[in-house]
Amino acid sequence: MDTYRAAQVAAASGSFEIVEREVPRPGPGHVRLAVEACGICHSDDFFVSGGMPGVRFPLVPGHEVAGRIEELGEGAQDSHWSVGDRVTVGWFGGSCRYCTPCRQGDFIVCDNLKVPGWAYDGGFAEAMIAPIDALARIPDALSATDAGPMACAGVTTYNGLRRSAARPGDLVAVLGIGGLGHLGVRYAVAMGFETVAIARGPEKADFAKQLGAHHYIDSTESTSVAESLQSLGGAKVVLATAGNSDAIAATADGLAHRGELVVIGASPDPMGISPVQLIMRGRTVRGHPSGTAQDVQDTMAFSALHGIRPMVELMPLSEANAAYQKMLSGTARFRMVLTSG
Repeated sequence: MDTYRAAQVAAASGSFEIVEREVPRPGPGHVRLAVEACGICHSDDFFVSGGMPGVRFPLVPGHEVAGRIEELGEGAQDSHWSVGDRVTVGWFGGSCRYCTPCRQGDFIVCDNLKVPGWAYDGGFAEAMIAPIDALARIPDALSATDAGPMACAGVTTYNGLRRSAARPGDLVAVLGIGGLGHLGVRYAVAMGFETVAIARGPEKADFAKQLGAHHYIDSTESTSVAESLQSLGGAKVVLATAGNSDAIAATADGLAHRGELVVIGASPDPMGISPVQLIMRGRTVRGHPSGTAQDVQDTMAFSALHGIRPMVELMPLSEANAAYQKMLSGTARFRMVLTSG
């Protein structure tokens, strides 16, 4: 094809429009993907709203991309990638390789991290250019619509748990069972944790059990979330997927001694946790930022092995604006995914 379609916003917080663009050629160390699916993440709104520094318009967001390699740029031919390979590109869209974190091998916190939709055009399109260090190979067992969300929602929850202090048999709570949390509960169960799902309302208890949770805590009940967790023995880890600072802070006293609060739900609001809450029981609070391309590949392999798939709603690229608004409204069940068909 000589042209491809992309869904772009022309100005901050604008509506999506479908435009035709000339097909780009990949530069050195890059590939062009034929995009088959792209998940819509709430973090996309950081860029669409113009809330991040350096955002340029018109903007094509999307960092939960799944597709096939269509063309290799110079130098990419010497890598282990080939035309036709099925790959994802996620929040980790490449690193600079020269900053201190990169030199220490900690690429996901690169000072110059390349996030698709911020550093370069993302996956709300039929084609996309990406650096080869951003690519994760999709296992045969996963479809493109399953694999796309794994590149952000999946790896963030999976990595947040596997790099936590929890060990099989420990009590682990997942705060929120939406786009991130429904995967977090399933990963926690598959990793052998005694799993607690925390959400608002008694009507979500059955869904939590369907996901495999051993316990459900309704955060709207008169008994506090912290008291409910302590009645179960205290959580070794709370994985906070809900982007609500008050709800996250409410779990802190539910941690066991040396317990860990792992925060992956993004919010600009401060959390009301006092030093005393942490010091007296030796508790820690840690932010967790997604994962590298290898972490995404590990996530997909684990998901294929355990039969874990994201729960998605599919919409065509031509309806990107409607799909995006459904994500913003919180009514998606549970990940909106755009398809190029």
